[in-house]
Amino acid sequence: MAPDSNPALGDSSGLNAVAQAIVTPLTRSAIFLVVTINSDPGSRAAIRSFCADFSALVRAVDFRYIEGGLTCVMGIGSDAWQRLFGDPRPANLHPFREIRAGTRHAVSTPGDLLFHIRAKRMDLCFELATLIMARIGSVVTPVDEVHGFRYFDDRDLLGFVDGTENPRAQAATDAAIIGAEDPAFAQGSYVIVQKYLHNLDAWNALSTEMQERIIGRTKLSDVELDDAVKPTSAHSALNTIEENGVEVKILRDNMPFGRAGSAEFGTYFIGYSRAPRRIELMLDNMFIGRPPGNYDRILDFSRAVTGTLFFVPSASFLDNVAPENEVDAAPPPAAPSPAAPSTASTPVKPVPSLAYQKDGSLGIGSLKGEIQHE
Repeated sequence: MAPDSNPALGDSSGLNAVAQAIVTPLTRSAIFLVVTINSDPGSRAAIRSFCADFSALVRAVDFRYIEGGLTCVMGIGSDAWQRLFGDPRPANLHPFREIRAGTRHAVSTPGDLLFHIRAKRMDLCFELATLIMARIGSVVTPVDEVHGFRYFDDRDLLGFVDGTENPRAQAATDAAIIGAEDPAFAQGSYVIVQKYLHNLDAWNALSTEMQERIIGRTKLSDVELDDAVKPTSAHSALNTIEENGVEVKILRDNMPFGRAGSAEFGTYFIGYSRAPRRIELMLDNMFIGRPPGNYDRILDFSRAVTGTLFFVPSASFLDNVAPENEVDAAPPPAAPSPAAPSTASTPVKPVPSLAYQKDGSLGIGSLKGEIQHE
């Protein structure tokens, strides 16, 4: 029997689950909110309860202005997953792997939960972020919050169009959404976030031609440089990843951010993939180089100040997370019928945290039962 056809999992489990709103149209505004969960048991219980209510909270804000295209993706870090749900766990979930190479450093920073909030208008993003924190603020500690904006014709603050090679339509889903390779967590995804700060004074002192060689594309028309003139250290070259001779993609939704009065100018990198190793290879190429030493020259002008890996479970999983008391409570032993003696040879065992419940779902949340980038 195929993994996705196991009747014990129900219609919304595995490959039949519903993904979170990962593959969606680009928006003009976004908020990236990263928090850690407080260490007491009550905080753990509160977050489990919030998981089941998360989609309803998003709908409550979205319905107030349906044309706003509000979505929110919730990701869970490796340590938080173990605290909240234990085993089983997504096959490739682990803490972000920091990279050091010379003066270049891809840092690893704390983060238990990620909220990637997107909409056409910032007020919708802000309202949802406010309601999320009103709900869980007493049991979490914020570690990073970035308000991103779309800059002119999808450019970053370095002046180049960002995300030209993003996959679209079915290719975006294929790049970002887990399938049969991890059937219990199908329709999930992995996401890596990094906040980069740019030295714009140094960058803008370069000639346009030099900037183009670093990026690998023309600045005005966004045309990729010919391989005959594009350096092997170009950003676009080092971010091209092949597996078994076939180029593999990730799904990006990077956003510029900044505070002009504080001379803070940056890019918030966010990449979704069905396997984190794809993004990790790109970061290895950027920071270490391909071959080593042939690194991404953007890093001479930009530095990463955060770095975290999260797993994005399916919406079906979150909707069916059981409250803490339902997971831990053991049912009483089954009593024999007064009309006839029991024929059971063994007593009924308590339901462990990962046992199936009477409705066919898992105690930790169901593993049962598009919109494209433009």
